[in-house]
Amino acid sequence: MTSTDKPYLIGHYTPAVDEISATELTVEGALPPELTGRLIRNSHNPKPGVTPTHWFKGSGMVHGIRLREGRAEWYRNRWVRTPALDGAPYITDKGVDLTASTAGTHVIEHAGRLLALCEANFPFELTRDLDTVGAYDFDGKLRSAMTAHPKTDPVTGELHFFGSSPFPPYLMYYVADAKGQVTHSAEVPGATASLKHDFAVTRHYVVFVEGTVTFDPNEHSGIPYGWNDAQPARIGVMPRGPQGAEKIRWFSIEPGNMLHAGNAYEDAEGRIVLEGPTVDKEGFQLSWNWWVGAPGRGSEPNTRSYNRRWVIDVAAGSVDEQIIDDLAVEFPTLNEDFLGVENRYQYAVSFPDQEGYGGYGIVKYDRTTGARRIHQAGDARLPSEAVFVPAAGATREDDGYLLTVISDLKQDASQLLVLDASGLDRIATVHLPRRVTGGIHGSWIPDADIDAANS
Repeated sequence: MTSTDKPYLIGHYTPAVDEISATELTVEGALPPELTGRLIRNSHNPKPGVTPTHWFKGSGMVHGIRLREGRAEWYRNRWVRTPALDGAPYITDKGVDLTASTAGTHVIEHAGRLLALCEANFPFELTRDLDTVGAYDFDGKLRSAMTAHPKTDPVTGELHFFGSSPFPPYLMYYVADAKGQVTHSAEVPGATASLKHDFAVTRHYVVFVEGTVTFDPNEHSGIPYGWNDAQPARIGVMPRGPQGAEKIRWFSIEPGNMLHAGNAYEDAEGRIVLEGPTVDKEGFQLSWNWWVGAPGRGSEPNTRSYNRRWVIDVAAGSVDEQIIDDLAVEFPTLNEDFLGVENRYQYAVSFPDQEGYGGYGIVKYDRTTGARRIHQAGDARLPSEAVFVPAAGATREDDGYLLTVISDLKQDASQLLVLDASGLDRIATVHLPRRVTGGIHGSWIPDADIDAANS
């Protein structure tokens, strides 16, 4: 099979072959002046001539768009310069090299540091211009890999994160304070080798999900996981605080796999409500076949990924779960001021399913009324994860903007769309100097967050 037969190296996912910078980008409409900062988005982007054995093995490339007071000042893209970019192996004769990272899954800011993330490795620090500083281990206090989906508590500013491994210790939990210092770490008892890509945090609990996908030593794609009917699917509920790991409880759920949590919170009755897109066995296999370029894949990953809700009654020891929508979606986001508490609105990217139903778009869910609104991206136009940015002086949960980067195959171009998060109407379009590779996750990083931390 040639590299052009790999679905993650063609179409929307065709890798960029170089690094460029462009200034004074063309804007249609009017950019809100309060959008002053950087949208930084990550993508799997192997170097020319390199054909990874799995989509997730592609080296990380970050794409940045700098907005300031109504102008689009620049676009630039840079590979994250880790040892793996130059071919360094993850497994060495001395064991695992946690610096040999793709750093291609997510990028966040915490305590003034920009961190490119991949869940099997240490984070990699970047400058505000997206140059690579190097591996970052929280001053030696990070003793494991770090999830690509840490959670920032909107009240305390703490960063909650975990490290997961197919070998003991299977799960480590960490908290870093608002200044970036690790204040707590603990091994979580009872965890297994099940794949744990994301998790959730409420005001009083940390919520882990172990699905039916677990370590598989016979998987040779470089990502050693696979569906295993013998792996119990469970939700772990752990109280926050220094002794929380000792009190974790595990609750059985239906077989499935959740990659990304939408949100979790405690309802008025004290139950924990968790939501996120999940796939069944068939859906996982279709996506996996796409990720490795095997026969029997769907036309897209996520073709059977449907929003699911779990309601965990800790006191009764029971879980109620149900699929709450029939649209294929992934990459859930929300106004992160509501992370850990009850949110009314949630956003996601829609995909065509295996029957061709649906299509590319940005979805808004009203969890109170059950309404669903879709901003259709258009034919051959793939949107990235929609990042929510609150409006200045916001009084409602959906007062704000959604930022998404479009990959337009017909025009061989990309645009940054700024949508009104309330009605999903387009406010502005920023034309980018190249088509941006279809990618994974990203963050809006206001100037104030970096400037305050470095003042």
